[in-house]
Amino acid sequence: MAPQANLVKAGMEGFALLDDYYGRPRRTDKQVHQKKHVEIINSKTAAEIYGGVLVTDYSNGKANRFGKACVLTILIILCFALAYCEAYAKGVVRGVPDTFRGSNLARHDVPAPGEKIFNVLQFGAKPDGRKDNTQAFIQAWRAACDFKGPSRLLIPGGSFLISQVVFGGPCGGTTPKVVQILGTLKGSTDISEYPEAYWIVFESIVGLVVTGSGKGILDGQGDSVWKYNDCSHSSDCQPLPANLRLNKVTNGVIRGLTSLNSKGVHLFITNCEIIRARNLHITAPADSPNTDGIHVSHSNDVRIAKSTIRTGDDCVSIIQGATNIRINKVTCGPGHGISVGSLGKYENEEDVKGITVKNCTLVGTDNGVRIKSYPGSKESSASSMLFQDIIMNNVKNPIIIDQGYCPNSKCSNKPPSRVRLSDIHYINIRGTSSTPNAVELFCSSQYPCQNVELHDIDLKSQQRGPTAASCTNAKVRFGGKMNPPPCK
Repeated sequence: MAPQANLVKAGMEGFALLDDYYGRPRRTDKQVHQKKHVEIINSKTAAEIYGGVLVTDYSNGKANRFGKACVLTILIILCFALAYCEAYAKGVVRGVPDTFRGSNLARHDVPAPGEKIFNVLQFGAKPDGRKDNTQAFIQAWRAACDFKGPSRLLIPGGSFLISQVVFGGPCGGTTPKVVQILGTLKGSTDISEYPEAYWIVFESIVGLVVTGSGKGILDGQGDSVWKYNDCSHSSDCQPLPANLRLNKVTNGVIRGLTSLNSKGVHLFITNCEIIRARNLHITAPADSPNTDGIHVSHSNDVRIAKSTIRTGDDCVSIIQGATNIRINKVTCGPGHGISVGSLGKYENEEDVKGITVKNCTLVGTDNGVRIKSYPGSKESSASSMLFQDIIMNNVKNPIIIDQGYCPNSKCSNKPPSRVRLSDIHYINIRGTSSTPNAVELFCSSQYPCQNVELHDIDLKSQQRGPTAASCTNAKVRFGGKMNPPPCK
């Protein structure tokens, strides 16, 4: 799709051409129209039908005026301008090229020739761990974001206290914008300073690199507020702030950072397209509540790789609207494993599709690879999921599908889950299980799981005795070595 600025310019010229051709509208006492059949479609549908192609003739940088045929052209231009703005506002711009494909992401640790550096110290920040540096950070970001050439926001060594901060776009000039964190950022312990459920957010940015160069630390100081988390008792609880949130970011990289003791989720990726999360170290105590490592929703083409995650909840959780998510070489534990779900919790959930988890190691986790959905849910689906080449070390429930997931014990007498699960493949998963049932597939009685494959599974008991597999409402095929034996 054409750049936003070009579409807006085209839209403005379209309105001007309409005024030129028809004249500006005048007040009239009465208008009489012949009845005609008119099919009205919204801008999003128009974009889907015409495939993102602008049909017009621009010569010498100006649109040609070619009579009545121009009217349709102008309307098409306006449709695409509106379609882009609508999609951009919702954070669902899809089909853009991956500008980081095949590139060495570590190169962003060193400023490029001609890159202008905006050091937060130059904007009044103090690395003493006591002064609130929020405004200095915002001012430095604004300068780096608005700069027309290549730019970098630099947070040097030291300890910087900040409260809730939004690094918002869109940014001007050369992309990507680089944010380099070499010091330690400490989150305020005053929970009243977080009106929303995040601490640091990057929003509405095309082209972003956030790098810690192996040194940067985001310390949420969550141990000061975990006592306020009541989500284990209430389904309507308010989540505590995430350490880092990406919202409406396209072509983004997060790498070389340590996220420590987040109040809530460590890294929350939502409404994003083409995100690369690599070389992350995420740490919180095993008993810290709802401190998911990486949480992904409403996003496409997210890759998580070469990271270590130790938390009190899911190491990675993938929920509604997530498509084409790839997790590779992640070490998880302690925590609740790698989860698709929970699904079916909310009205009108978007489908999940294209999940790949490979070359991961799980150690001492409460679950291994898990798919979970609520009973009594609205219809949605999750499909095309691959879990391959995974090592389990003393893991409870190494392979589990739970379509009766009910964390608050308030799901009695609810109908079966209406989340349709299909095309799920477990290949070459081996190690030890701390529970007798190493494979537990509990699917919906209304919509049984379709096309589930288990191939080359070798899960031995951590205790004495054999392991077992249980399959309920699941159409499963088995192949290769199977330990535990296939479900009967």
